[in-house]
Amino acid sequence: MTPWKTKKFFTSQWNWLPEVRKPMSFPAKIKFHDVTLRDGEQQTGVVFRREEKVEIAKRLSAMGVHRIEAGMPAVSPQDRAAISDIAALGLKSQIFSFARCVVGDIKAAKECGATGVIVEIPSSDHIIKNAYGWTVDRAMKSSIDATLAAKELGLYTVFFTIDSTRTEVDRLLDIAERVATEGHMDAYTIADSFGGVGPEAVYHVVKKVIKRLKKPVEIHCHMDFNMGVANTIAALQAGASVAQVTITGLGERAGNVPLEDTVMALETMYGVKTGIKTEKFCETSKFVLDLAKVTIPGNRPIVGDMLYQIESGIVAGFFRKAREKHPLEYVPFSPEMVGQKPVGIVLGKNSGLPSVQEFCEKLKIPATEEQMMAMIPLIKERSFATKALLTEAEFMKIVDKVMKKK
Repeated sequence: MTPWKTKKFFTSQWNWLPEVRKPMSFPAKIKFHDVTLRDGEQQTGVVFRREEKVEIAKRLSAMGVHRIEAGMPAVSPQDRAAISDIAALGLKSQIFSFARCVVGDIKAAKECGATGVIVEIPSSDHIIKNAYGWTVDRAMKSSIDATLAAKELGLYTVFFTIDSTRTEVDRLLDIAERVATEGHMDAYTIADSFGGVGPEAVYHVVKKVIKRLKKPVEIHCHMDFNMGVANTIAALQAGASVAQVTITGLGERAGNVPLEDTVMALETMYGVKTGIKTEKFCETSKFVLDLAKVTIPGNRPIVGDMLYQIESGIVAGFFRKAREKHPLEYVPFSPEMVGQKPVGIVLGKNSGLPSVQEFCEKLKIPATEEQMMAMIPLIKERSFATKALLTEAEFMKIVDKVMKKK
């Protein structure tokens, strides 16, 4: 048993080289703040009804998610009601609301029963001017007034700067420090709102922010360049203590950072115990995505339906030899760890003799190796014709055809 190889997973020992580990400053406790019910619902076409949000929140809490961002009261009466319903459940997760830098939004968060609030404001001068049509002075005053109102109401206050990563670093620090000094914040969120930063930069800036503000730092990333998970982990390595995520990366444009991928990377590659019940990943993902009416590729990491199906004949042979004593030779983590279906061999265009052997053994077909070799071109032919894997019934027709000839 080693940090990189256990009964549940087998990753790279390179992650544990002393020179690799030395710069890492993971906090003693990392929290996950799930924004599926707010930012996740901003994915085009996604609508969660009041009762659906309540059910999702229950599942998030059962999975061990530390904080749930239940929504934004200002969006609709249904959203406001859902936040109130969720807050009244008495879940183990802390319930947060999202708010603009508007005192009315802060009051609504408190009225809904939330114990924390994410207070947003654009940080870059260009987005304040071009997207909001505000002056910088107005943005600063709104931030200060709203965060002071949150403090007065006893809400845990997280100041969230939209478009942090397209703001000059010192400018961003000046904004955050002014709000911390003249207004109030219990924690500060760096938001890579458009996914345009890399992990090296995130690590560097998070270090600077923690040193300057002396406040807990949270990280909120997007997947526009598919860097969100790496950026989130880099922020945590630098000392950020909260990762903002969604179920299976739901979210605007290319989506938010997926909870599943981030947790699994931390647990298996960095030895970070998150407290999240990973065995509930597939079940929860399917529940949320069905409600969202969103489909994902079959080979989607962690939760894809076809993730553990083996079509290649070469790989099928590899798996058949290793599965009894060395099940992690083919997969980096066990299916049970994330609630996946077991690894299975399927028949298709890339199948070979080991694939056919597997099916003949499973179905108790007494075929000789010569007969099985005769089945392979017929399997490939059928797969080409249908552009799909073969069903058991299709395979049996091929078996009958070959066996009758002999």
